[in-house]
Amino acid sequence: MDFIAKLAALVPPPRAHLTRFHGVFAPNAALRAQLTPSGRGKRPATDAARVEVSASDTPRSPEEKRRAMSWAQRLKRVFGIDVSTCVHCGGAVRIVASIEEPEAIRAILAHFAKHGALEEAHYRPRPRGPPAVVMAA
Repeated sequence: MDFIAKLAALVPPPRAHLTRFHGVFAPNAALRAQLTPSGRGKRPATDAARVEVSASDTPRSPEEKRRAMSWAQRLKRVFGIDVSTCVHCGGAVRIVASIEEPEAIRAILAHFAKHGALEEAHYRPRPRGPPAVVMAA
């Protein structure tokens, strides 16, 4: 029981951040806005320091903050999945549409399950074996 209690203490609580920042990268640090690429952080309170802040740093609504990064950028940042690059040829992929309605997604997946989706249908053909050697008699 002691061993299990020690293991359970190591499991982080659900929905808790596993990376904590201290110093200038802490959420309330005064210099964080100048160091982070997105400019997030506590804004300077003095008028002299506000002159240095550009016009693009105006306060944004929560919806604007969510819209700042596309879903493809989020996938790449969080999971390391780059959907803008083809995994087979390495070329650029253009995203045509994003289907977000659950009913449409279920219908598409049901169609693939019913008719059997060919995963490699639109990719390069498989490599051939070595040529057959014909022996002259």
